[in-house]
Amino acid sequence: MQQLATDFINFRGKFRIGGLIDVGTQMSLIRRANGRYLLIDSYGVEGEDRGALLGLTDNGAKIDAILNVHPFHTLHCEFAHRIAPDARLLGTKRHRENAPSLPWDDALIEDAATQAEFAEELEFSVPAGLELVPDNDRVHAASVLVRHRESRIVHVDDTINVLAAPGVLKSVVPQSRLKFHPTVPSALEKRAGAADAFAAWARDLAEKWADTPTVCAAHSAVRRLPHGGWRDEILDALADTEKALSKHRGTYG
Repeated sequence: MQQLATDFINFRGKFRIGGLIDVGTQMSLIRRANGRYLLIDSYGVEGEDRGALLGLTDNGAKIDAILNVHPFHTLHCEFAHRIAPDARLLGTKRHRENAPSLPWDDALIEDAATQAEFAEELEFSVPAGLELVPDNDRVHAASVLVRHRESRIVHVDDTINVLAAPGVLKSVVPQSRLKFHPTVPSALEKRAGAADAFAAWARDLAEKWADTPTVCAAHSAVRRLPHGGWRDEILDALADTEKALSKHRGTYG
């Protein structure tokens, strides 16, 4: 559990691939202006972190909604629902299809109308030109990015990565700069203009959220940015994808 700002807490959790490699996962708790809370993503917190979460939220009763923002992050949705069973449970269309036994809200988090309900505290962005739910379930490039207005902290799953060394090496090996998910080329919509749409989205996001001080990235780390770091690193990440974008333009136009 990391208190990153007065009204923003990030929980880091374990997620093992094949039961061996821990690639990590995350969930963020945001305190609203009215003193109640929002959960961004789902994770089955345990131990001291669980106690702290329940203590802050009156055993989950003060959590208004759980916003699941990556269509392929579904494993812990039931755990989060148990923490706050009376909270609105929101996700993407795939969340509802993948876990139909849960009491999903009819609203979808990828829809602008749903995002507008939380506009007082949060900003949202969905990558243009990418398939949110590709046929290949290993392609995790697209998600709904969330930025907390008060702290300007960004919570993002997969779309933007931070490469960090495992275990004790984290303290001696520097983090990478922000990078787009390596499956972006596979996630591009198979149509003319998709590459340009993604590039335009990335450039706009670099400017619009330029004053972002911190990024909470799933599977990796919390990255604290230098002044101007968000803009510079997003544009560098875009430049890294240019070869793939050019190839897509050559195929689809």
